[in-house]
Amino acid sequence: MEISKNIEIIDLALYLKKHKTLIIADMHIGYEEELNKKGILIPRFQFKDTVNRLNKILNKPKIKIIIINGDLKHEFGTISEQEWRETLKILDLLTGNGKVILIKGNHDTILGPIARKRDVEIKEYYKIGDILIIHGNKIPDKNILKGIKTIIIGHEHPAISLRDKVRAEKFKCFLKGNYKKKTLIVMPSFITATEGTDILNESNDILKKKLISPFLNNINNFEIFIVEDKAYNFGKVKNHL
Repeated sequence: MEISKNIEIIDLALYLKKHKTLIIADMHIGYEEELNKKGILIPRFQFKDTVNRLNKILNKPKIKIIIINGDLKHEFGTISEQEWRETLKILDLLTGNGKVILIKGNHDTILGPIARKRDVEIKEYYKIGDILIIHGNKIPDKNILKGIKTIIIGHEHPAISLRDKVRAEKFKCFLKGNYKKKTLIVMPSFITATEGTDILNESNDILKKKLISPFLNNINNFEIFIVEDKAYNFGKVKNHL
């Protein structure tokens, strides 16, 4: 499904058809190890699920560039054993399918040693044509936004809970709206251990307090694209509040 002109949703990734570029956001490798250290015992299934999901995505389009839009790893101030081992394996998989560029996210305070191991570039943002790819935890300088028509961010981990009379089920989702007359696309997290943060709540006042990206002040008019076996346009946020 196209979420915008020449920008296609493929599972939890975006594919820029004109530029043969794949974008993935918020993998948070090492998340399970951090939970285990806190005494929360969960099975470590995320790496296997991530690899399987990536293989399915990589088999579909022709790819020249693969961009990880922030938060490749999870821990802030160190590189855990799990992060070293699994991040390098993920990079080996991705670099076998195209040129890999890492966009620095708020969790990526110590990413250099991993990137140097595989000779991968780290950037604060990446421009391709009139598209800006940036993690979304801070607003860039105005000069960076000049000539940009579409901004693609991660960071927010958007999801939506669908409820019936007896239960609720949460789904990862993309959001599409506007930021200062530019198209803004918010990507779901690629982490498989959690669906993300429910963007819906009882009122817009509560909703605004829960948003963490400064790009997102009010998302009432944003469109929701739910991801399950494929992408579904679920209408605007305001229709579900």
